[in-house]
This record gives sequence, C-alpha cells and structure tokens, in this order.
Amino acid sequence: MTDFSRLTCYIAIALLLSGCVATAVTVAAVTTIDVVHDRRTIGDYIDDNNIEFTVRTFVVRDDELRTRAHISATSMNGILLLTGEAPTTQLKDRVANFAADVEGVRQVVNEIRISGETSYLSRTNDVWLTTKVKSTLFAKTKLDANRVKVVSEHGNVYLMGLVTREEGARATQIAREVGGVSQVVQVFEYQD
Repeated sequence: MTDFSRLTCYIAIALLLSGCVATAVTVAAVTTIDVVHDRRTIGDYIDDNNIEFTVRTFVVRDDELRTRAHISATSMNGILLLTGEAPTTQLKDRVANFAADVEGVRQVVNEIRISGETSYLSRTNDVWLTTKVKSTLFAKTKLDANRVKVVSEHGNVYLMGLVTREEGARATQIAREVGGVSQVVQVFEYQD
C-alpha cells in the first residue's frame, strides 16, 4: 500500500468512526484528486494545509485581527503567502511574526497592505479574477490547479507553486494578459 493509499484510508476511517459517512467519502475523494496531481509529497501537502489552518485560527482567535483586519494565508511547500489588509503596521507584523514561528513554515511572503478593510465588491472582484486566471492557465497550458495556486488581492495576482522556470514564465505571461490584472507577483519555487 502506498503512502497516499494509507492517508486516504486513515482519513476515511477517522471520519467513519465519527459517524460522518458522506463526509468521509467526499473528503477521501477530494484528497485523492488533489494529491495525485500535486508535485508536493503527501506530507508537504498535509503540512501546507496545517500551516494555513494554524494561521487562520490565530487570526480568528485574535479579537483585534478578527474585527479590524482581513487576512488570508496560503501555503505551498512551506512558503506562506499572507495577503489582505490591516489598519496598522502593528497588526500586519503580529500576523507575520506568528506565522514565521509556525511549524513547517520555511518562508513568509508578507503582502498584507496597510489600509482599511476592502469592500465586499472588491473581494468579489478578486474571486472572479482568480477564477479567470485559473481558467485561462488551464485552457492555455493545461497546468493543473494543484501545481499553480492563484491568489488575487486588490487586482494583484500572486502565483505560487512548484514549477519549472519555463512553466513559471508561461504562467506569468498568461496571467498578465487576463483582463483586470493589475500586477502579477511570482511566489514560485523552481524545480530546475
């Protein structure tokens, strides 16, 4: 049995024992699809999810961050991208300092802007922009969504992933051509 098969079995068993049969089947299927197409090891995939969960939990549990800031955390192979807005440098640094000490984080890329929280419309636009970039990347390169993560914030598009230099350059060029993209920021880790 491969590591991947074991992981899927452990997740399914844990959820079955908790009484959530439908959830167990769904989580096992989604995890299977995600990990098969990902260049990270299963361990790295799980670590990245734990990093994101840990940082998000920190933000939600901190009263000031929860009520005054909008922070997103995205991890790929131990590289953690922080995006969003905080009204003060102190709050921006609070998240970054916490994140730097999270187990598994090799690097923090802090792109949190000092400003008031963005409007719902602005965030909706960023979600739409992410969708357009992902769709265009897949249509033009067949790069799997699990190989290149796309994060949009204020019209800026952040590209993350384990890619070759050629894949990274192509993905960057394609993202720059999508309508509504202000800037493309590469947060790639190269496999060359």
